[in-house]
Parts: sequence; C-alpha cells; structure tokens
Amino acid sequence: MEDVGDMRQDPAKAATRPPGQVGALAEDAAWNYLQRQGLQLVERNYRVRGGEIDIIARDSKGPLVFVEVRARASAAFGGASASVDARKRARILLAARHYLMRFPGEMACRFDVVAIEGGQLHWIRDAFDADG
Repeated sequence: MEDVGDMRQDPAKAATRPPGQVGALAEDAAWNYLQRQGLQLVERNYRVRGGEIDIIARDSKGPLVFVEVRARASAAFGGASASVDARKRARILLAARHYLMRFPGEMACRFDVVAIEGGQLHWIRDAFDADG
C-alpha cells in the first residue's frame, strides 16, 4: 500500500471534478507506482469497441500485465476494487483478447487491479483470470 496524497480529496471536491480528470490522475498515480515496481509500459488506454484497458505493461518476470485502475474517495460501498464487477471484467477481457490477437501463439498474461481509495494505492496482482 502506498500513499498517493495528490489523489486524496474530500467528497465535495471530488464531485466538482470531471470524471475524466479524476481517472487521468488515478492512472498517472498508478503508472508512476507500477513503474517504480519494475513494470515497463507497453500501452495506455487501449480501446476497442466494447472494452478498454487502462495500462498494458510487461513485468520484469515476463508476463504481459493488463491493469485496471479504479479510484474512489473512500472504501464505502465496497471501495474501488469492488467496482471491478463481472461486467467490467468482461469488458477488460474483450479488449485483452483483441490486443492479444496481434501476436501469434500464446502469451503469458495476468490481470491486475490498482485501487486508489482515500489517497491509498493498493496493487492487486492476479486480481482475476481470463475466465472472468
């Protein structure tokens, strides 16, 4: 867990920020953290019809890592990680399958979630698998 103070905000201020701005700040904070952990950026904000992946990176140990970044002002209502529900996972998997079609053969990969709640960053490796 890491403190990302620039993401800490009270609910009143959070409500006045455009959602895209909050998402971009969260993705920047997540990427800065992941980079310090040794991940190498492949692509950000990969979009296909029906799905998106916030960060695609390569782990120094080899696998391709698809990262979903979620930010919430607090852990209320299950928090940021709980917001990656079955529907969201299906969209991520759709985009990942599309991305992997670029490469012949099988490629090792994993699905991580970076959850930012109240200024605290949590990196959840292998948050879910390709079966959803």
